[in-house]
Amino acid sequence: MGALDGKVAAVTGASSGIGEATALALAAEGAAVALGARREDRLTDLAGRIESDGGRAVALFADVANEDNAREFVERTASELGRLDILVNNAGVMLLGPVEGADTDDWRTMVNVNLLGLLYCTHAALPLMREQGGGHIVNLSSVAGKNANAGSGVYNLTKFGVGAFSEALRQEALHSNVRVTLIEPGFVDTELQGHNKIPMVVETIEKMREQMGDVLKAEDIARGIAYAVSQPEHVSVNEVLIRPTKQPR
Repeated sequence: MGALDGKVAAVTGASSGIGEATALALAAEGAAVALGARREDRLTDLAGRIESDGGRAVALFADVANEDNAREFVERTASELGRLDILVNNAGVMLLGPVEGADTDDWRTMVNVNLLGLLYCTHAALPLMREQGGGHIVNLSSVAGKNANAGSGVYNLTKFGVGAFSEALRQEALHSNVRVTLIEPGFVDTELQGHNKIPMVVETIEKMREQMGDVLKAEDIARGIAYAVSQPEHVSVNEVLIRPTKQPR
């Protein structure tokens, strides 16, 4: 018997990294999982791995930056798996660099995915959860949502926004028995850092990795998420900050 037997979870950004690890962790606890991302081949492979281990999973294309597609992902989760108990808003991009001279398309990408994508999925999930008597929304922010630094201003903006939205949502949604958890990872070894192509940024990231030694793995964050969503209904884990032991900020 798993802690999430009978529950249904939807995970965005499930094709790699924290999303993939979270889907596996929730499935291991007994949840049926809807896997959402743009790379359908990876989702199909992940769904097969979950089902070969005795779990239940569906692979659904999801471009969360598109409002209609984000809503369809959430609604198909409920229709194909019977309900929606847990939404993990994990999809995100990190495109670092100074404000002056920036490619403003990078700004739009981060705002569209990190903020609007999260909002679209949440907006679609709330009435489903309220009507069934409750649910749990997990929003992925970052340590960059607590500490701002030169060279990551717009990424900071999006992640600070996720934190502010999550607290406001917690206050609104508690009347519908919907819990909200904000997850703030520090340096995690995922594809996220590989989104950056500016040489100065790449060099800075590598120096940070060298200084910290052992950084976090996606599975470390997935365990934190699984812990939060497995608590009794009267317990609401609102914020989880997870850093590598040697990360200074």
